[in-house]
Formats: sequence, C-alpha cells, structure tokens
Amino acid sequence: MPRRLRVLTWHVHGNYLYYLTQAAHEFYVVADAQRSPGYAGVTGALPWGDNVHDAPLARLARMQFDCVLYQSQRNFTVDRIEQLSDAQRRLPSIHLEHDPPQEHPSNTRHFMDDPDVLLVHCTHFNRLMWNSGRTPTVVIEHGVLLPSRATYEGALSRGIVVVNHLVRRGRRLGADVFDAVRSRVPLDLVGMDSQRSGGLGEISNDRLAAHMAHYRFLFNPIRYTSLGLAVIEAMMVGLPIVALATTEMVTVVQDGVSGYLGTDVERLVERMQHLLNAPEEARALGAAARRTAQARFNIGRFAADWDRALRSVT
Repeated sequence: MPRRLRVLTWHVHGNYLYYLTQAAHEFYVVADAQRSPGYAGVTGALPWGDNVHDAPLARLARMQFDCVLYQSQRNFTVDRIEQLSDAQRRLPSIHLEHDPPQEHPSNTRHFMDDPDVLLVHCTHFNRLMWNSGRTPTVVIEHGVLLPSRATYEGALSRGIVVVNHLVRRGRRLGADVFDAVRSRVPLDLVGMDSQRSGGLGEISNDRLAAHMAHYRFLFNPIRYTSLGLAVIEAMMVGLPIVALATTEMVTVVQDGVSGYLGTDVERLVERMQHLLNAPEEARALGAAARRTAQARFNIGRFAADWDRALRSVT
C-alpha cells in the first residue's frame, strides 16, 4: 500500500477541510496560540478523524511534511514567507482555489503563476472563468459526508436559505433577491450573522443537515459564487433545490426533476409557492436531488480525486 503523505494546510473552510481529510493521508493544520481565524487548527464541532493534527505555529518551521496545500492568496504570499522554513517552501505544492474570480468574471488573471504548483478548482465553471496562465489546473468537484444520518421530512411548509454574512456580501450573494422573495414566500435564513437579516443565526456544522431536513425546500438566492457546500448537503438530505440558473448550478440541478432553476425570480417564487402546497411533489424532486448528489458528490470519489492530486505532485 502506498505511504500516507504528510500534508500541511490551513483552516480556511471548515466543512471543506473535514471532507478533504477523508482522504487517506495525514493532515496538519496550522494553529496559532490564539486559534485566530485562518489559524484555528483542528477546531469546531465536526468529528475530525485521527489523521487530522494541529501544526502549532511555534514549531511549524521544524516539522516534516511531504507537500503543502495552500488555500488562500494570503497562505501563499504571506504565510508561506513568514511561517515556513526554506525547505518547506520548496516542498511540492498545491493551491486550492475555492471561488470564481470576483473582479472581471472572465478576464481576471489568477495570482498563482507558477508551472510547478498545481492549481485545483472546485468546479468546471470556476476553471473556465479564471485566467490561470501557465499554472497547471485540475478540477476536483466537491464531495460530501454528512456528519448525521439526516433524512428528508419536509413537514415544515417553509423554505430554508443557507448563506453566511449575507448583509456584508450583498448583491453577489443575492441579499436583494432574498429580501424580495421572503416578502412572498415563508423563508428562514441561517448562517453566520444571519440575525442582521432577520435570520435564525448560525447552525453548527454537525446539526445543519438535521435542521434542513424539516424544510420543504432549499432556496439558493446567490448570483455568483462557487457551488455552495450547503446546496450539496441539502441534496444529500433529500431537499429539492430552487436556485438561480447561474454558475455551476445549471449542471447540478435539473429543472423540474430535482428542483427548479431559472433567472426569472417571479417564476421561482411561483414554483416555491407551489411546493408549499404540494409536499409529495417536493419529496419526489428531493429524492432525485439525493440520487444526483450520491452519484456525483460522494465522498469516495472526492477522496480518490484528492489522493491522485496529492500523489501527482509528490
């Protein structure tokens, strides 16, 4: 059996990191003494495996790794210089890009410009939109492993919206769309700082799937971002998805089969109102969504893709 690799990384997106660590390698996560954002190490309510370890900042430069996985521009341009030794900076490297370009949607040059670094995109849409220059790229689509055995109930005649910091992130994340729709459709918003929008606050990672299971559908008001893990998690539970037909979403949700897609918000409102009065149709759409998620976003495929990527650079 091939040797397990020692992978250094940072805590940028908790759920993604949890799913990433299902790959059969040893992961070391940078942790400072204050467990500050971005340097929190192994933290939170997720059931981390024995293969996930803190990499204390105080002794990080003396630790041994096989490769480094950068997950933000700061990781590469600042943390790499300030935190790593010369030998660690020369290790095989991967940069994981979580988002599409947020400036010009098609002409933005990615900051990573290095033929010796593998650039991993989360969706084919993201890779299509970024100008990645001479940096080699690969797409590793999301994989999801729910921490609870939540299954769809749908008894609550309401929709759920899962977006972090909706007020701060504004139109790109669909703050105006959410405000317009919730005046006509009963919606509950959850996520970080959602109370500012009249939401229910943050639901911990280990409880979110079970919480979503009570709702009739998930509504995704986001105009432009990467494919949200909350959407895939909802599909795994068995919720039908109602969403704007933008970015990678158009390849994930099949209109009228696993939910409803469109750029006409009025039509989406009508579809949501219909689902509130048609629980059996919602259940059927959600079952199709679950089959799609199990086939496309299962954790086995995801872990295997990451194993190939890590071994390809080492």
